[in-house]
Amino acid sequence: MSDQGQFDYVVVGGGSAACVVAARLVSDGKARVLLLERGPRKANPIMHYPAGYMKFLAKDTYLQLHKTKPQPQLDGRAPTVPQGKVLGGGSTVNAMVYMRGQAADYDRWNAAVTAPGSNSDGAWSYQDMLPHFKRQEDNDHLGGEFHGVGGPLKISDLGHTSPMTRTYVKTLQAMGIPYNPDFNGAEQFGVGFMQHTIDWRTHRRCSAVDAFLQPVIDNPLLTIETGATVTRIRMDAGRATGVDYIQNGSHKTALAGAEVILAAGAYQTPKLLMLSGIGPEDELSRHGIKTVVALGGVGKNLQDHYECPVVATTKGSFGYYGQDRGWPMIKAGLQYLLFGSGPVSTTGVETCAFFDPENGDNAEPTIQMFCVPTVYLDRDVMGTEPGDGVTINSLLLRPKARGSVTLSSSDPFADPIVDTQIFGHPDDLKTTMAGFRFARSVLAASPMRDLIDREIFPGADVVSDEAIAAHCKRTVKTGYHPVGTCKMGHDQDSEAVLTADLRVRGATGLRVIDASIMATIVSGNTNAAVLAAADKAADLILA
Repeated sequence: MSDQGQFDYVVVGGGSAACVVAARLVSDGKARVLLLERGPRKANPIMHYPAGYMKFLAKDTYLQLHKTKPQPQLDGRAPTVPQGKVLGGGSTVNAMVYMRGQAADYDRWNAAVTAPGSNSDGAWSYQDMLPHFKRQEDNDHLGGEFHGVGGPLKISDLGHTSPMTRTYVKTLQAMGIPYNPDFNGAEQFGVGFMQHTIDWRTHRRCSAVDAFLQPVIDNPLLTIETGATVTRIRMDAGRATGVDYIQNGSHKTALAGAEVILAAGAYQTPKLLMLSGIGPEDELSRHGIKTVVALGGVGKNLQDHYECPVVATTKGSFGYYGQDRGWPMIKAGLQYLLFGSGPVSTTGVETCAFFDPENGDNAEPTIQMFCVPTVYLDRDVMGTEPGDGVTINSLLLRPKARGSVTLSSSDPFADPIVDTQIFGHPDDLKTTMAGFRFARSVLAASPMRDLIDREIFPGADVVSDEAIAAHCKRTVKTGYHPVGTCKMGHDQDSEAVLTADLRVRGATGLRVIDASIMATIVSGNTNAAVLAAADKAADLILA
């Protein structure tokens, strides 16, 4: 085994959190940092364009397409759950939505790390997190109490919105849901246009690589190795001393004088911990792995957002069907290259609404409802062809069910077993069905109904509770937001993997900084929360 050398910090994973922390350790800590990413260093240049990610949604070029455990409550379905596999991780391949969630989400994090009866503050509340959001942000037009100006992460409105998008926003206002100009401001309830991690100066994606790594990319203190699969964390008397990894068929090791920092994501981080002997003893022994640190919570507490569609055809072309081929594609490409505008300057998902369709408790909405201005369904849902139309997806913000990640074998190249537990709690299906019914009512409301031809999926004849439940089970898909599998918590929580400062319990020199840390999922797209939490993690490491 060849020796890669001695570093202060070894960061495992090259996604959003890794980019933030590696850059901070180099620039602020003057530390020697090795960042290891299993995917390629760069994505196709088309991914820089706001619409470009759609070309790769169903491909494994930059995504690890994890298969999941069949779910009895979904009649045996096993939806695929992707994860970014490229430098920048999700921020390089996602739809670029910048959404923080609700203030209460972070107060719940704070409660999770504060022991009952304790007077101490866990320092993860919304007021604790807001400065990290603002420090990172450079918003194109929002400032003041909730937004930052001058930070490295460029946030802007999209360069184009479709007629269907604008009609959707007007329709929901007519239905009593107020217009919200800023989902990341004083409240989340309402309908409006989403902001995105897009640089308004160049009209290009602003990934975590662009925002955080690029300014230090030539710093000799930073070493980035891609195509590198970490096989285990090296442990010596309970201390993480480095990692072993394979790159281009060669076995290598890298030593960390200060800490090993895990940022491989909610599926791969718990897998690596378990491969290294850190996790539930019964799970480790099942695969012949010696227990180094017994931690029962590793791989538990998996949460994600899940969404279900209603689809209708339209009386004309009000969205983006057919814009990705032929003359329309050429025309749109030229418009974008010459003027930075037109269909290429949008992600295609431009608006959403936050509300509570069951109890009307809109102080903490339970559904995020997207309008996709075309016929769009997931990979394993058959029977509906693409065409001019609209897809309205109701996404469950805070599922009550908890899934898990376990090992399929002791082979570091084998994917873990992902047990999603989608609709594993009856309230999750109930709330999703309420969101579906509301989405269907949008199609029938003015002015949206003037554009609609007919509902084609599941079809207007699907009206009973049983039929709607069957539709939701058949079509439910991931929102691409897995979190929680190495959650932080207080000392009395038997399933807490991390302390409040993100150290792995029972080990030294080892932290987790990615989406795995979340005790509970945030109420919205997760990338913004991961970036801000990583900025806080950097403060904790450098303290």
